[in-house]
Amino acid sequence: MASERPSGPSRSNSHVPSTPSGLRLSQTLSSSQLSKNGGAESSRPRPSDEGPPSHAGPSVVPSTTAPATEGTSLLHHERGYSASYDNGTFSPHAESLSTSYFKMPDSDAASTTGSETASLKGNWKKALAFRIKSKTMHNSRALAEQHGFKDSPIMYLSYYIPCLIWMRQYNWAWLKGDLTAAITIASMYLPMALSYADNLAHVPAINGLYAFAFNPFIYGILGSCPQMIVGPEAAGSLLVGSIVKSSIDAGHGEDDNPLLHAQIAGVAVGMAGATVFIMGLFRLGFLDSVLSRPFLRGFISAIGVVIFIDQLVPVLGLSKIASETSGVGHGSSVEKLEFIFSNFGSIHKLSAIIGVVSFVVIMVFREVKRRLQPRYPGVAYAPDRLFVVVISSLLAWRLRWDEQGVGVLGNVQAASSHPFAFHNPFQLSQMAHIREAMGTSFLIGMLGFFESSVAAKSLGAGEVIEGMQLSPNRELIALGTANLLGACFMAIPAFGGYGRSKVNKSTGGKSPMSSILLSIITVLCILFVLPWFYYIPKPVLSALIIVVAWSLIEEAPHDIAFFLKIRGWTELSLIAVILLVTVFFSLNLGIAIGIGISLLQVIRHSTRPRIQILGRIPGTERFENAEENPSALEFVEGCLIVKIPEPLTFANTGELKNRLRRLELYGTGNAHPALPRLRPHNSNRNVIFDIHGVTSMDGSGAQVLEEIVRSYRERGVRVFFSRAPAKSNITWTLLQRAGIVELVGGEHHFVRDVKDALRMTEAEDLGATGACAAAGNDVPEAR
Repeated sequence: MASERPSGPSRSNSHVPSTPSGLRLSQTLSSSQLSKNGGAESSRPRPSDEGPPSHAGPSVVPSTTAPATEGTSLLHHERGYSASYDNGTFSPHAESLSTSYFKMPDSDAASTTGSETASLKGNWKKALAFRIKSKTMHNSRALAEQHGFKDSPIMYLSYYIPCLIWMRQYNWAWLKGDLTAAITIASMYLPMALSYADNLAHVPAINGLYAFAFNPFIYGILGSCPQMIVGPEAAGSLLVGSIVKSSIDAGHGEDDNPLLHAQIAGVAVGMAGATVFIMGLFRLGFLDSVLSRPFLRGFISAIGVVIFIDQLVPVLGLSKIASETSGVGHGSSVEKLEFIFSNFGSIHKLSAIIGVVSFVVIMVFREVKRRLQPRYPGVAYAPDRLFVVVISSLLAWRLRWDEQGVGVLGNVQAASSHPFAFHNPFQLSQMAHIREAMGTSFLIGMLGFFESSVAAKSLGAGEVIEGMQLSPNRELIALGTANLLGACFMAIPAFGGYGRSKVNKSTGGKSPMSSILLSIITVLCILFVLPWFYYIPKPVLSALIIVVAWSLIEEAPHDIAFFLKIRGWTELSLIAVILLVTVFFSLNLGIAIGIGISLLQVIRHSTRPRIQILGRIPGTERFENAEENPSALEFVEGCLIVKIPEPLTFANTGELKNRLRRLELYGTGNAHPALPRLRPHNSNRNVIFDIHGVTSMDGSGAQVLEEIVRSYRERGVRVFFSRAPAKSNITWTLLQRAGIVELVGGEHHFVRDVKDALRMTEAEDLGATGACAAAGNDVPEAR
């Protein structure tokens, strides 16, 4: 009889439910309905004045208030799923599966645009301004007018040049806090800048001050984080030093040519600044999340170890012996450790005492400030590092340490004749250095932007200045511009730092004026205070850097303990590889291997398709991933329900066919392909794709999907799509252009949810076998 169902596969198959799905048991249509539009109209609720429809099987005519059950006819009784649910797969709707799903409210956007265009004719200035404005600006203008506001060009200009916002709101009562913060930061970090330039970047010490003279000023004008202070960092300085060493090793310069070293540093910083600036122009601010946490932790820890070992040489007074020993200055960290141990009996005792005592004093001050600051916030103002530098300089001058073999900073002067000599870093004569610095400069820019992004997100946009909003793309523009200008004066790289910015905030800095004042103070120091730096002992500067290296290393145990706790062996392996390669070979090789492994992980993750086979929770209208708990779900007879939870691009569609083939054969993607077929052929008579997660699709994805659909249609398999994008979406346009809509049989094969698609599969099954007409004629006799 027409009401009888096919027997289906054997019960021994684990994919067949003990009782067939009620969604398919309860479907019966009349021949008149099938003749209209293939069953699409059958999902409409029947009017109350019509007679009860004919049913096959156990279905009964429900009342308008009765809930849908396994025996309820879903074709003639539409009811929204009112219970609360959190399945993340699909939400049943009360709407029918008519083509009204694609009907959108008429928009007056076209008429508005047309009227605006007409009004611009004859006025070329307005027409040009209209074309320059982005799509977002046009939408914002319409939104502002809708809410009774009037936008203006200065509003958009202020967004891209934030100083137009905070300068108009600046309260002169803030000046005291901004000035105090600028003086505090200068007293703490200007000696560090001298150390970074002289000991890490291998350029004249004054080039470290240039990073505080120009970069904070530019960032104060263009930056979107009011309380962030940019300045030189240990990692960037060390990378510049590696570029300088590589250029010398390649025969592009000599060890005793400070001007050439400064020019190479300018080229490296210029390349880093240009990279960051271009990233901002192309709105690549999202790249701050590309570098994984394990990569950064391994890299930063490796830098800390390298800096710590490098600075042991001047702290122990072995610099003169190291310069006379070939291979030590440009060797690996292991070679330097070997040199230190082999020459331990030759250490300069006074230099070692000065360096070790300075390190201990700074560490003690650091711990005391950390403990006292919660109760006494004013402790943050204490310039402990300046105190150590001043006291040691006075002692060096008074006791003539330089005559006793202790290295001092000496004359701090520019490598050129003028302290602010302009130098174009992109000259053709520097092409050899540009090629040498390109790869490392890119990493300098990426690491600097990442650290700046972390600091900016931690500090926020501030509560004092209204209208300033954090933007990664504007941060890229600001940091790139600042470093491009600094490169023109051969400064070392400068980016935002959380510790420095935290000091600025805690000492009263409220606006970018503190950055501008810091630049002014640094310029005054360059012009008038340089002679006072002569007697700063080099072991003290090295001790300052060792403190920074310690802070880089001390964060690693927490992350390592966390990954051990969650058994993240992949992350731990990446950290170990970067650290060991950097220490035993070189910093550049460690960077290259770390980036290579990280990129392989990203590619592997992005190219793996994540499609799922869905099963129905018995007694409900909810569908979940059948691979997680197949025994608790039932599979709809003759249907393969596949969920695609991600956009389809060239990256993840390469293996889509193979993954889908496994679902057809085995009902899971975890089965080995050597197994024989587990799902019978008739289990795949209908394929339903839930494409709610396909928020975007490129040409390669559309081509692969078209090939999949065409293959199904050639085998006689019916294809349906649920929760497709709206007609206004570019994904729907691609589906039409690729011919997928036509292949599946038209727009009525695109329905609201899986429930509607199941009704259509039943309708087309009955229509194909002629069971619908038989059911309409034989129901009275069957009763």
